[in-house]
Amino acid sequence: MFSPLVTIAGPGHAPSRKIGYRRRMAKKKRYLTATLPDGYVKTIGPTAADFTHYWRIVAELANGRTEVFWGHTKSLREATAKKAATADAARQRGWSRYAFEIVELTETPA
Repeated sequence: MFSPLVTIAGPGHAPSRKIGYRRRMAKKKRYLTATLPDGYVKTIGPTAADFTHYWRIVAELANGRTEVFWGHTKSLREATAKKAATADAARQRGWSRYAFEIVELTETPA
């Protein structure tokens, strides 16, 4: 006869369950909030990602216009690496000046 642990499927069909497969519990979703020194508050989420820091570049163009770039990273090291690349971007894009800010994200349950 058949073993009770084996799932039988017809030709061309996948088994209805995998043997020895345990379902992972989903990570709990939460909101991440960044508060910048100028009072701007950015909320990200709901997310289960392991983001720890938020970065923002406020760049002033030669014609007086302003561009804003932002993102989130999984470590402070990753965020500071973006800061190093910003000086290069400023030269390539012709920014007259820019400000690069990094803040830690705070967690709020979803």
